[in-house]
Amino acid sequence: MDTTLLVNLSYIVAAILFIYGLKLLGHPSTARNGNKLSAIAMFIAVVVTLLDQSIVSYSWIVVGILIGAAVGAFAARTIEMTSMPEMVALFNGFGGIASLLVGWAALSEPTLSGVTLFTIFLSILIGGVTFTGSLVAWGKLSETLAGKPILFTGQRVVNSGLMVAIVICGFLFVTQPETTTWLYLAIALSIALGILAVIPIGGADMPVVISLLNSYSGLAACAAGFAINNNILIVAGALVGASGIVLTNIMCKAMNRSLANVLFSGFGAVKDDTMVIEGEVKPLSPGDAYYILEAASSVAVIPGYGMAVAQAQHAVKELQELLESNGTEVVYGIHPVAGRMPGHMNVLLAEADVPYDLLLEMDDINPRMETVDVAIVIGANDVVNPAAREMEGSPIYGMPVINVDYARTVFVLKRSMASGFAGIDNPLFFKDNTRMIFGDAKETINQLIREFSD
Repeated sequence: MDTTLLVNLSYIVAAILFIYGLKLLGHPSTARNGNKLSAIAMFIAVVVTLLDQSIVSYSWIVVGILIGAAVGAFAARTIEMTSMPEMVALFNGFGGIASLLVGWAALSEPTLSGVTLFTIFLSILIGGVTFTGSLVAWGKLSETLAGKPILFTGQRVVNSGLMVAIVICGFLFVTQPETTTWLYLAIALSIALGILAVIPIGGADMPVVISLLNSYSGLAACAAGFAINNNILIVAGALVGASGIVLTNIMCKAMNRSLANVLFSGFGAVKDDTMVIEGEVKPLSPGDAYYILEAASSVAVIPGYGMAVAQAQHAVKELQELLESNGTEVVYGIHPVAGRMPGHMNVLLAEADVPYDLLLEMDDINPRMETVDVAIVIGANDVVNPAAREMEGSPIYGMPVINVDYARTVFVLKRSMASGFAGIDNPLFFKDNTRMIFGDAKETINQLIREFSD
């Protein structure tokens, strides 16, 4: 069989596996198989590409594979689930810098058309923005940088000026490829733009930013594929770019905000002191909470980032089993933007082997909330904040939330009365049917488990 035909057939097989694997990633019950299929597709694509090209030496390739495998295995073993959002942000950044370097390397070809030079420029531009933007996102998620928006006077003017300068550099690079100054200047400007584009975005918007940067990394890879004339890289990059945009749109709808509002509003930068909510907090001990849970016929668990911080997912699963053995129906309500990355809560609960059919999306849990005896909110704040429905002056007014306050009784597990990641006060804490259980979420749940065991 002709080598070119074999390569193209292998690429088609890899593309089909990519598409089907992406489809399987759309549901928690099939996501693991989707990940495996996508990994197999990438393995086929890499191996066939290496066999198709005139490789001078495989030594450096083998060294790169070994180093990458070692780093990946170490990260998979040692990174805590609480740090998963930061790691995803870094993955996006690595994808961006890889595309930048591939585009840069493509300049070594002796003759390049104007179209090829344009795609090289795009891969370098998008790759640079993705790399530094992802590093800033990592810093905000890891709290190495301040989570609140970082704003300064004339910020939009500066960013607009950077965009204009990048366009000019791109034009000069394509028309005068022999002058490398324009390329180096474009790289520097793209790196600066990535930083300045993400620093004004608040930490509460990071799930949207992560999915958007994921899309950017795919678009950069797609452009790099055109630059080096590799079909499977074009297909894979386009799939990642398109799926990232779709996910970003879903996340924006979940917050009832436009993408432009997320990117340019500086959400949470200015706090309205007139929106401070006061009332009487009604604390409850785990021992007293046990009696209410023991009599409940239905319980809804609403997890948030606090569950991730406390690493309480396994304890939650154990409490679920005890409640079910007591005749209580237990379900989980998952908000699309709960946590610090898309699907964060699903990943945590899947790690604890919580059945997928118990994970209900916001639109499925809300109609049932009025019939729920006890809603247990574990570390969630903004996604259960009734101010989104009740207070027109609130920054999150209009954002769809899980209506836990409609349940007969609400237990809120928090360390303190501190506001959530968005820095917005929550009137839920002062509702007549709300009881605050202060302390580490994992320890609180373990105390409840001991009460049931006794």
